[in-house]
Amino acid sequence: MIFVTFNLRCDYRQDRENCFVYRQPLILRAIEREKPDVICFQEVLPHMALWLRQNLADYYAVGCGRGRKLDGEQMTVAFRKEKYQLLDMRTFWLSETPAAPGSRYPGQSTCPRTCTDAVLMEEERGNVFRVMNTHLDHTGKQARERGLEQILRHAETPDIFPGIPAILAGDFNAEPDSEELEILEKHPGFVNATRHIGITYHGYGKASPPTQIDYIVLSDGIQCNWITKWIDEEDGVYLSDHYPVCANITL
Repeated sequence: MIFVTFNLRCDYRQDRENCFVYRQPLILRAIEREKPDVICFQEVLPHMALWLRQNLADYYAVGCGRGRKLDGEQMTVAFRKEKYQLLDMRTFWLSETPAAPGSRYPGQSTCPRTCTDAVLMEEERGNVFRVMNTHLDHTGKQARERGLEQILRHAETPDIFPGIPAILAGDFNAEPDSEELEILEKHPGFVNATRHIGITYHGYGKASPPTQIDYIVLSDGIQCNWITKWIDEEDGVYLSDHYPVCANITL
């Protein structure tokens, strides 16, 4: 399976030559070239979600907005129509009340944070696995810690399809040696496949300093064969202000 985590960068027309409309042809060419099976997109505004559904004809794309009215950014999970069935999909909020839309942890930014949890089944072999796509808070360290812990607990003790392999991906807004990522050590059933991938946030080549904040985390039962980044750039136009991270994995 070719699996990708891809922070698309919110489209508020603030990025000049790297506005979303100018990046769209590069994005489509990269996806057509690499043909990933599953893609976890972050920072997907409603009109961007519509664009994904209209242009990724070979994929289903699921997710909902993080706001109280299910508006705003969403964590979109896209998967190939001919390869997978969707058995279950839900969005939960990273908060003390995960079923309450728009809820947040104390000390968090004004942005609600969510996880899209999709359970997929391979059509060919019948393997069932869980995909969890998230974007942790950009200001609240404790909120990131509690959010990551909440997601891992959910993967370990879900109320539906327990015991299946799980893939957690997204923008954690924390570097590999941060205290937040130490939480993974408390959950030995999970491995950070992207620990040594290097820079993922580059700010269109202008970040000072560039950092690694995008991750793919695999549970027991999943093997990572290789991992790389998509570094496409044409005349100063990038896929995003993050490098998408691509892994070849085997269930």
